Amino acid sequence: MVCGAALEYLGAAQDMVCAYCGKREAGHIRCGKGHFICEECHNRDAEAVIRDIVFTTESRDPLATAERMMDHPSVPMLGCQHAYIAAGALMSALRNETSGRITNDDIREVFGRLGKQAVGGYCGLTGVCGIVPAIGACFSVFLGAHCGSDKEQRITMEAVTRVSRAITDLTGPSCCKAYVRAGLIEAVRLFEEKFGITLPVANASVQCKHSERHPHGCRTQKCPYYAAPAKDIFADSIHLPVTVCHT
Repeated sequence: MVCGAALEYLGAAQDMVCAYCGKREAGHIRCGKGHFICEECHNRDAEAVIRDIVFTTESRDPLATAERMMDHPSVPMLGCQHAYIAAGALMSALRNETSGRITNDDIREVFGRLGKQAVGGYCGLTGVCGIVPAIGACFSVFLGAHCGSDKEQRITMEAVTRVSRAITDLTGPSCCKAYVRAGLIEAVRLFEEKFGITLPVANASVQCKHSERHPHGCRTQKCPYYAAPAKDIFADSIHLPVTVCHT
C-alpha cells in the first residue's frame, strides 16, 4: 500500500512503526522495503465504504451486498476487511428480512466484537480466518448467546464449525473473497435450518471478477467462483487446420 513492493510474512512479531500515522506496534506483515501499516490505517478507507453500504442497503441478499462491497476499489484483494464484509452483509440482510429483530445497533455490536479477533494475517498465524468469528458473532448477537448459555451457544459454535469447514475446503492458497461467499452461503443455510428464516442468495450466478489481483495466485478452476476468460474465437480460428481441396 505504500510502495507496491511484495509483502513479507514474518514468523515472529517485530516492533514496527506505521508508515502512515507513525504509531509503533508489534506486527507480522511488512513489505520487502520495510514499510509497515498498522491495523487502523490499513482498514480506514475500506471500513468507511463497508459501513456506508451496510447501514443503507435495503437488500435481503447477503451475497449480493457482499459482492457490492468487494467490488469497491478501496477494498483490497485480501485482508480482514472481508470479515466486516461478511458480517455486515449477513446482518443487514437479517435486519431487512426480520422486521426489527436485528437493528443497526446490533450490527455495531458485531463489528465491535470482530475487532478483537479479526486481525490481518492471523489466518496463517493461528489457522483461524477472521470470517469465522465474524459469522459466529452474527449468530451470537441474533441468539443472545454468551458463556454459560445453553442451545444459543451450541448453535453459535455449530455455525462457526460449519463455516470453518466450508472455508477450509477452499484453501490453497487463501482467498478472502471466496471465503466470504462460502461463509455466507453456509450461514444462510443455517438460518433456514434453525430458524426458518429464508434469505435469497443468488450464489449460482457468482463469478469472481478479481482473479488477476490475487497476490499469491488464484486457484482458477479449483475455485467454484472462478470465471474463466472469455474464449477468443478469432484467435482460435487462426490455429485451425487448413483443409486442402483436391480435385
